[in-house]
Amino acid sequence: MLRLRRILGYLWASPNTLLGLLVLPMALATGGAVQVVRGVVEIHGGFARWFLARGLPTAIPIFGPAAALTLGHVVLGQDRECLDKSRDHEHVHVRQYERWGPFFLPAYFFASFLAWRRGQDPYFDNRFEREAYGTAS
Repeated sequence: MLRLRRILGYLWASPNTLLGLLVLPMALATGGAVQVVRGVVEIHGGFARWFLARGLPTAIPIFGPAAALTLGHVVLGQDRECLDKSRDHEHVHVRQYERWGPFFLPAYFFASFLAWRRGQDPYFDNRFEREAYGTAS
């Protein structure tokens, strides 16, 4: 039963995982590296570092530079040290992707929007971040 649940988690999160895997060839071609830790692909350096250091290129100016970012079963990190420091936090996000599947990203952005509308911090008061910081602490 546990094995089936794990497989279903990978499948449900796979649209976001595929999005994360798009970074892999660009990161490797620019000097980055990849490793698999606890069933999660971790990509760091090269393009991944550049992308995370400049902030998410969105119309929403609240998402600035980041040490790491999770997309399904892929974690992007600026470098190995960033991955080591944020691994437990990012793995909480992996489990969130397993629960929410393709709805995770819209739900995440909506949670940030709701926090912002309440006058709170769109990152730290996002319900998904509160869970990740609370569980990984």
